[in-house]
Amino acid sequence: MKQTGEELDSLVKATLPKLEAIAEAESLATRGPETWSRKQILGHLIDSGLNNVQRFIRAPQEARFVFPGYEQQLWVDRGGYQERSWASLVQLWGYLNFHIAQVIIRIPPDAADVPCVIGTDEAVTLAFVVEDYVRHLRHHLDQVLDPERSKGKSHVR
Repeated sequence: MKQTGEELDSLVKATLPKLEAIAEAESLATRGPETWSRKQILGHLIDSGLNNVQRFIRAPQEARFVFPGYEQQLWVDRGGYQERSWASLVQLWGYLNFHIAQVIIRIPPDAADVPCVIGTDEAVTLAFVVEDYVRHLRHHLDQVLDPERSKGKSHVR
C-alpha cells in the first residue's frame, strides 16, 4: 500500500495549486439543482478523509474490521462548508490528505487482506478500501476542477 500512499501524496501536491487558483465566488456555485458546490464537494472529501483515516489506522489491528458508514449529506451540512472560506477548506483538505498519505504508507503489508465491513456494505479488503479512497478522491476532484465536464454526475458515491 506504500505505492498508493505515495500516489496520494503526489496527487495532493499536484492538486493544491489548482484548488488555490479557484476564486471564492467560483467555489460557491453549484452545478445545478440537487448538486453540491465546490465547497461542499471539498467538504465531503474532508469528511471522507476523516472517516477513512480511522479505518486505515484501526483495521490493521483487527482480524475483521467493522466500522459504521456515515450520512454524507448530514456531515456536509454539519460541517458548514458553504459558509467557510475556500482558502481554509483547501488548506484543511491538503494537510489532512498529506497526513492520510503517511498513514497509508505505514500500513503493514500483511494487513492488506483484512476484511473490512463499512456500514451495511459487504466485506472488502483493507487494500480495496485504501485504493477506493484515492479513486473516490480523484472522482470528486474532477468535479471541483472541471464542473462543466462532470455536469449531471452524482455528488455521492
